[in-house]
Amino acid sequence: MTRDHDAPEREAQNDEQARRALADGGTDDAAAGADDVALDPWGSSTVSDYRKLFEEFGIGEFDDVLSQTPNPHHLMRRGVIFGHRDYEPVADALRAGEDAAVLSGFMPTGDPHIGHKLVFDEIIWHQEQGADAYALIADLEAHSARGMSWVEIDEHARDYLLSLLALGFDPEEGELYRQSDNRELQDLAFELGSKANFSEFQGIYGFDGETNVSHMQSVVTQMADILYPQLEEPKPTVIPVGPDQDPHVRFARDLAARMRFFGVTEAYASFELTDAERALVGAVYDARDEYADEPDRPRCEEAGAWLAEADQTALDERGVVVDDAVRDSAVEKLENGGMEPLRPRVRFLDLNATEEAFEALIEAVPGEKRRYDEHVDAFDLDAAEAEELAQEIELDNGGYGFVPPSSVYHRFMTGLTGGKMSSSIPASHISLLDDPEEGYEKVKAATTGGRETAEKQRELGGKADECPVYELYAYLLAGDDDEFAKEVYDECVNGERLCGGCKEQAAELMQAFLEDHQEKRAEVEELLEDLDISLESPRRGVAPGDD
Repeated sequence: MTRDHDAPEREAQNDEQARRALADGGTDDAAAGADDVALDPWGSSTVSDYRKLFEEFGIGEFDDVLSQTPNPHHLMRRGVIFGHRDYEPVADALRAGEDAAVLSGFMPTGDPHIGHKLVFDEIIWHQEQGADAYALIADLEAHSARGMSWVEIDEHARDYLLSLLALGFDPEEGELYRQSDNRELQDLAFELGSKANFSEFQGIYGFDGETNVSHMQSVVTQMADILYPQLEEPKPTVIPVGPDQDPHVRFARDLAARMRFFGVTEAYASFELTDAERALVGAVYDARDEYADEPDRPRCEEAGAWLAEADQTALDERGVVVDDAVRDSAVEKLENGGMEPLRPRVRFLDLNATEEAFEALIEAVPGEKRRYDEHVDAFDLDAAEAEELAQEIELDNGGYGFVPPSSVYHRFMTGLTGGKMSSSIPASHISLLDDPEEGYEKVKAATTGGRETAEKQRELGGKADECPVYELYAYLLAGDDDEFAKEVYDECVNGERLCGGCKEQAAELMQAFLEDHQEKRAEVEELLEDLDISLESPRRGVAPGDD
């Protein structure tokens, strides 16, 4: 199993292929067509083409922020963490040693397995980089959405907490809680619920007249979970999840914005513009030398007349592509503005502010400003300064000042039998509670990406990017050793590594990992007992549906 040192170029290419194979979906082809891009937080479908998530749901490629991330985790370096939503503020805060937070939750519906370890590792890594770390047991969700009894929930919750602690979570520097025990969380959920409506539950989650109210309440509680790290003070917060949980993240980001006292946008006149119209009017303002009698003081009606006649080439030169409806509406608003000057400014919109907060904002805005019934225009602030001022006034007047939560997305682990790893299919996953010998046997029996015969394997090379066993190396068994993970990949695709020996090595490493992990679980038993988290719910006598 020696590496081919005479082919560095091929090795570099293989390394990138390995990363991309993981990021693009790899062995999930077995489940293709099941639910290609539908994201269901309670479903069992596999996302078969992760690349589609970038286009369909606006998830960004993690590669774009990898260089900004300090000491990136091996899951990031190897493309297992493939996507993100607005991770830049978190990466910036970690790099600068500023406040940041990480939170994720675990629904205790079965034993924790090696797929869950991905999230454990992400929480712990962020904690090690200086983020405030939060981990929660989603017991209300398990009870309402999955029908779990409180006795079952307590049993599984304990196992999740023990594994998290055994893997390195520092409870003295982080917080562990159960949804059902956290009064602050429930109060926040109540407040967030006032900003949500049933049509959103229908549109986002497909809820209907048969959905029980507790299930809907559990969703709002999850929104509160996501924003909980910001209760004491707003800070960049990342939620590590699988892509099926993205609906929760998007909904939480919307609710965070709705809770704010003020919205901050850019404007060019006293009237309001949509985002698309604003981009267009900004381009028109930049073209003022072409139409304004006084370019230092262009008038709205001049801008409207120019836009009505401008050909698309003139707009293309300024990087603006709009449809006819946006263009027509912008022209109408500009013409209605008459001789009002077209001037860039920052606008503070009154969303939920108290009268006292609105007056305090007006007083605090420096320089030239214009006050209207529901907004204030400032001419001597840029957008970043305006955002900071709006948050400061909100916090001084009893608001939350939430910043939109960020998220990172990891691939689902492929089951050892192919398809998605599932807690309900014991042979498909390795539980963190499995006897080490059983873990060894499961790996030995796993499906591989090998060829039909050893001869073909040597001739054509194996298909590491379609192999659940290679995933075990990349996700877990190679640890932080990128060279080892790359060596396994190279030897496989070059035909030097045969499946029997590869599985034997993986099985031995898995057995050793389970032995070590379970020893550490035993060591943290006493620590868990001393933590301020309930290990037995007072609701134990309540059956699902009796709430």
